[in-house]
Amino acid sequence: MKIIIAENSGFCFGVNKAIETTKKILTEDNINVYSLGPLIHNNSVIHQLKGQGLDIIDDICEVDNSKVIIRSHGVPLDVYDTAKEKDNELVDCTCPFVRKIQNKVKEFNALGYQIVIIGDAKHPEVIGINGWCKNSAIIINNEEDIEVMLNYDKICIVAQTTFYESKFNRLAELVSLKGNDVKVFNTICNATQLRQKSCEDISKISEAMVVIGGYHSSNTQKLVEISKKYCNNTFHIETADQLPISELKKFNIVGLTAGASTPSWIIKEVYDKMSNLGDMNELMKAIEDTMVKVHRGETVKGKIISIRNDEVMVNIGYKSDGIIKRDELTNDPDIVPSDILSVGDEIEVFILKLDDGDGNVILSKKRVDTVRSWDEIEEVYKNQSTVNAKVIEIVNGGVIALVQGLRGFIPVSQIANRFVSDLQSYVGKSFDVRVIDFDRNKKRVVLSRKSVELEENEIKKNRLWKNIEKGQTIEGEVKRITDFGVFVDIGGVDGLIHISDLSWSHVKHPKEIVKEGDMVKVLILDADKQKNRISLGLKQASPHPWDNIEEKYNIGDIVEGKVIRLVDFGAFVMLEQGIEGLVHISQISDRHITKPSEELRVGETIKVKILDINKDEKKISLSIREASVNEMAETIEYLNDEEITIGDIIKDNE
Repeated sequence: MKIIIAENSGFCFGVNKAIETTKKILTEDNINVYSLGPLIHNNSVIHQLKGQGLDIIDDICEVDNSKVIIRSHGVPLDVYDTAKEKDNELVDCTCPFVRKIQNKVKEFNALGYQIVIIGDAKHPEVIGINGWCKNSAIIINNEEDIEVMLNYDKICIVAQTTFYESKFNRLAELVSLKGNDVKVFNTICNATQLRQKSCEDISKISEAMVVIGGYHSSNTQKLVEISKKYCNNTFHIETADQLPISELKKFNIVGLTAGASTPSWIIKEVYDKMSNLGDMNELMKAIEDTMVKVHRGETVKGKIISIRNDEVMVNIGYKSDGIIKRDELTNDPDIVPSDILSVGDEIEVFILKLDDGDGNVILSKKRVDTVRSWDEIEEVYKNQSTVNAKVIEIVNGGVIALVQGLRGFIPVSQIANRFVSDLQSYVGKSFDVRVIDFDRNKKRVVLSRKSVELEENEIKKNRLWKNIEKGQTIEGEVKRITDFGVFVDIGGVDGLIHISDLSWSHVKHPKEIVKEGDMVKVLILDADKQKNRISLGLKQASPHPWDNIEEKYNIGDIVEGKVIRLVDFGAFVMLEQGIEGLVHISQISDRHITKPSEELRVGETIKVKILDINKDEKKISLSIREASVNEMAETIEYLNDEEITIGDIIKDNE
């Protein structure tokens, strides 16, 4: 008979920690020691612990002044308060994965979310989690439970750690239809997922399956279901004595797996009885061969098994999976893990800790990347080549930018080939830089964007002078605004638009027309390569407003205009950019005025009548008074047409 042992089987970290902690307490303490509920779903282990002095209680109120062990399933939050009232000392062995779920439901319950736990309502883990949201959670185990569920504005969904992932995904999708704002957290333990996947793999190639674990163990029952799905001959046992030896003799290939509550010594007994071997070395070797030996400070390869916003789980072949915290993934604070990694990716990681206190192996990806990056940046420095950098923060005297994952400094004098007053506008931007100072021992990398810009601009400048010619229309970016004009970058060279060439209308200051960063079309008025001077015209790039004046305005038209200037003899009114007319003081009002400011103010929009248009001299005569007369005549004509009496008007006004 060939026996295939599942790669991931037996005690999980949480259960193992609870058992080992309990054994240690039983050997060290003389006081009464209790567990709140069965410590593990395995009768053999329970009997063994009872023999060493462990008693089981169902309620924390049953004992006073005693030491009580909280099993890996966890307990409701109020148990901690009750224990304090009863002077009981709690030894909390709650599984770290379960504790994360408890904290999650507590957090989102406080934010007003309806908590939904997908799992078995009678399972102690689910009961415990529910106690962290004031027992207000809705427990979902099948689609029928969802049908009777009400709709909620906000829903937070979590899973029992030993639940089926495929079933969880299906139920979570249906529950999500019941809410507007839905947060879904797949809190199924990674160890559970791996154990179920290993069980599935060997079930497919085995003639019979033996599943070891407590009859009341949720995760073991799921292994049995998986085995039966792929292998008709599946046997669920708790101990070696229950092995159906006569049945198993019929098969050549038998798969062996065990639930999270099954200790290694029971697995050994079963394997021994199945193989008729007294020496367990073969079993130990079979189990140990599936695991690698790792040490702190080593670099190893691993496969990504899950990705979350705050951490990435990696299978490195060790007895515990590894965790890469977000700050050990990359130096870039804007990077989301899922942007650069995918489940199934193989990566190299650096081992920071073998055990963080919760049984997790703590890993770092950026430490591995950093070693390579120093080599790459050193090569860039030696060759004086360029490398892409991303600005992530402002510091005294410059900015910090990431180059190949390393933090480099760009002094403010090196960030551009011109003076920069606003460094904030650079944060988040990426561009090519050159390494101008490098010291690996001092972890110093100094970068320059200025030197790259100078080279780029020199190339642009040479290209521009080859193609530029007077009278050409070209697009450029407004770089600097002064009192006398605007400097525009037209491709490596700045040209000047004099204030008089900005608009066909009078301009007091260039900021009235453009702002920095604007893209504008300009006409090249003059270009002198020797003096590196280019004169540009903005207004010349568009037709003069007077060119088609007769198509837009006629004598007798009443139009709107804006008062732009008051003089002693009248008011200048702008009809549109580049077209201005004069309202003589005699045409402002019916009454005698000594100066236009008695009736008008600069910036005011008024109606005027066009009295005369002189295209050759570009002059338009306007009248406010005539416009008012026309308006009054139109009003009287309207009143006559509608047969409205003065009495009606007075009545309406009342």
